[in-house]
Amino acid sequence: MSLGKDTLLRIDLGKPDEPNQVELGRKDEAKVYKMFLDHTGSHLLIALNTSECLYLNRSVQKVRALSRWKGHLIESVGWNKFLGTETNTGPILVGTSQGQIYEAEISVSEGSLFSTNPDQYFRQVYTLEEESGPAPVCCLEIERGIEGKFFIIATTRKRLFQFVGKVPEGTEQQGFSSIFAVHADHLPSFREFPANLGFSEIAFYTPKLRSSPRSFAWMMGNGVLYGTLDYSRPDSILSDERVWVYPADIDITVNKPISIVLTQFHFLLLLSDRVKAVCTLNGQVVFQDLFLEKFGSLTRMIKDPTVQQIWIHTEKVVFRYHVQRESRDVWKMYMNMNKFDLAKEYCKDRPECLDIVLAKEAEHCFQNKRYLDSAKCYALTQNYFEEIALKFIEAKQEEALMEFLIKKLSNLKPSEKTQTTLLTTWLTELYLNWLGILQGDPSQRNLYLDTREKFRTFLSSPKNKDCLFNNRASIYELLASHGDTEHMVYFAVIMQDYERVVAHHCQHDEYDEALNVLSRHRDEKLFYKFSPVLIQHIPKKVVDAWISMGSRLDARNLIPALVNYSQSASTQQINEAIRYMEFCVYQLEETQQAIHNYLLSLYALCRPDSLLSYLEQAGTNPNRIHYDLKYALRLCAEHGHHRACVHIYKVMELYEEAVDLALQVDVDLAKSCADLPEDDEELRKKLWLKIARHVVQEEKDVKKAMACLSSCALLKIEDVLPFFPDFVTIDHFKEAICNSLEDYNKHIEELKREMEEATQSAKRIREDIQEMRNKYGSVEPQEKCAVCDFPLLNRPFYLFLCGHMFHYDCLLQAVFPNLPAYKQAKLEDLQKKLAATSQPSKSHHRPKDADTISLGKGQQSREQIKADIDDIVAAECVYCGELMIRSIDKPFIDPQKYEEEMQSWL
Repeated sequence: MSLGKDTLLRIDLGKPDEPNQVELGRKDEAKVYKMFLDHTGSHLLIALNTSECLYLNRSVQKVRALSRWKGHLIESVGWNKFLGTETNTGPILVGTSQGQIYEAEISVSEGSLFSTNPDQYFRQVYTLEEESGPAPVCCLEIERGIEGKFFIIATTRKRLFQFVGKVPEGTEQQGFSSIFAVHADHLPSFREFPANLGFSEIAFYTPKLRSSPRSFAWMMGNGVLYGTLDYSRPDSILSDERVWVYPADIDITVNKPISIVLTQFHFLLLLSDRVKAVCTLNGQVVFQDLFLEKFGSLTRMIKDPTVQQIWIHTEKVVFRYHVQRESRDVWKMYMNMNKFDLAKEYCKDRPECLDIVLAKEAEHCFQNKRYLDSAKCYALTQNYFEEIALKFIEAKQEEALMEFLIKKLSNLKPSEKTQTTLLTTWLTELYLNWLGILQGDPSQRNLYLDTREKFRTFLSSPKNKDCLFNNRASIYELLASHGDTEHMVYFAVIMQDYERVVAHHCQHDEYDEALNVLSRHRDEKLFYKFSPVLIQHIPKKVVDAWISMGSRLDARNLIPALVNYSQSASTQQINEAIRYMEFCVYQLEETQQAIHNYLLSLYALCRPDSLLSYLEQAGTNPNRIHYDLKYALRLCAEHGHHRACVHIYKVMELYEEAVDLALQVDVDLAKSCADLPEDDEELRKKLWLKIARHVVQEEKDVKKAMACLSSCALLKIEDVLPFFPDFVTIDHFKEAICNSLEDYNKHIEELKREMEEATQSAKRIREDIQEMRNKYGSVEPQEKCAVCDFPLLNRPFYLFLCGHMFHYDCLLQAVFPNLPAYKQAKLEDLQKKLAATSQPSKSHHRPKDADTISLGKGQQSREQIKADIDDIVAAECVYCGELMIRSIDKPFIDPQKYEEEMQSWL
């Protein structure tokens, strides 16, 4: 800011407490006329009223005079925002009071700052004129569009000029002379208004973080020309122009507007005593700020192009404006102008305002018969649902009503289940009505297909799924009332209600389709339910489907369908039942008795060969057979399958019945049955006698009868002879009788040999016993007891053949705990008896053979008692005998005394 005649004050807003003063150094009466600061704040031009111009760079304190500029009163400067740096302005445009436009460039450097003139050149490029001649250049602005095109805007008091031209890429540093040269012979495009203020001013609005202005406001005599800047246009960037006349209280003859500033939605007009803010949307004054007289007349208003701050000053005071929430009421203006998209954009964060805009837009669309757009907007508002719905119904706009309901449904919360159910059901009814109308009109085929697709999308929507599922009975009723079986099936598939789908196909004889649904969704319960119907019509495909299901199906539940089908079917059809049963038995390895029994019944009915092979494959172990033996036997008997019956008899171990039945079929089969009871010779002999009797009496074949004798070693000729008739001569049996006699002779010889061997064995045993009686062992005096390790000869002792020696009492103590309870009791009893017989006599002389004298009737002798005790105690060596082997798993310490023993070790 200029302070009086000779002083400049520079303030860095980042450091407001450190102002800087610069002296102009003028001794004459020159005054500051205007000052021009570039957008970076680096270059300051000071125009003096003496038609001189000074230059000050931000980095220095000394003002330099621009000699080439002398003689021109500077009115405006167009800064170069594309090439300007802190030390070089690049080519700039300068407007004078005489209407001339000059191109100039100012450059400074640290090395030559005091020796070289900063102004590089100063040359005229154009002269602006009004109808009366040259006019002062009030404003200059340089902007760059697309494809290297430059737009230069210059204003006089009544005219606004535009210069458009391209500067070849890479030659921007050469300036703008080429652009002005194009208009040397003819006037450039301009706007002109009849009235003037004696001056004019143009203001621009640049959004944040954008390099190019987006709108402009030109203050001139008739009012304010406002518009936007469109850089894509070829000849003029000004578009959407309109003139807002000055407010009624402004009279340009008395209180002219002094300055203008443009914001996003308003322009501010500076008067001598107040500031007025006018909305650029409707031209209405929305703000007025009156200044007190003590501050003096308002002189100038300017906006910082970088940080968008607005400054106003008088001769005495400087003011700064803060623009806050400028767009808060813009939505209402846009709404009143029917620019609803812009209105919604400026009230995004204000739901109550957005609702008003949407309601107004919906009403506007409805009045203009744009019903679908109206429905979409109404669905987003909070207006009464019933009121809006009735509005569309009265207008007979069913399609718009559907659109409204769809949008309303999509905006409902999951908790609003009642509303969701109502809308879903209503929409279904509307869709069905609409489809019914379109279906009967061939000319509306495409619309019908499109509507049908929308309806299906609606039914399959994941958001509607839960609601439709919970109310599927109502939806089915609606579909049925309209007779729409196609969508009934489609809806049933979506709801996974495959039972209804399959039933529908079956009712319409579409059995293949029904089976496809079953195979696709693999639901066992549905297979069980519909198989009885399907197998009657497509048996092979049904069985294939069963097989593909594998173990997921329980074959027992399918047997009723097979039985019902096979009872009235031919052999060829029964084969399908057999095929599935064989799959269950051989592939799935089913063990259920019902399945095996049913397969048996099918085999018995039409495949006897497979019946026998199945029975043989099942084996002869009753515990591993899965069919019912008694049922199988009765079944085979009913159908006359004797070989199968014989096999079952064998499995049941009813060999007599097996042989009896086998004799009716084949003698060799009977023979194989007769050899089965290997452990029962008497039964085998009986069975072979049956075979022999049959051969003799039924077949009357003597040779076969003899062959039976050779086949079974248990049969003798005397067993078979009673079966032959009396007239048969002995010549037929001569050979057999001779063989029999030879066998008897061999048997007698073997018995003799065995008797001799037994006699020799008895003799050797008697000799061993005699030898054992005379066997003895020697005991040395120093020998010790194997248990107590004390001398052995001190007390009665035992000597065993293994060499171990024990005192009698030590051996008794070692053996007694390991004896069975009954032997322990017997031993204690014998000890008591022995003690009773060994009471010492009162006399010193004992009777002779006292030990052998009987103590009374029924009592044992002392020697016998000792022998019994020896049999128990000394039966075997306690260390080498079986007693030691049996005690191998006995713990060394009694478990009951383990704790006590462990404590004793601590």
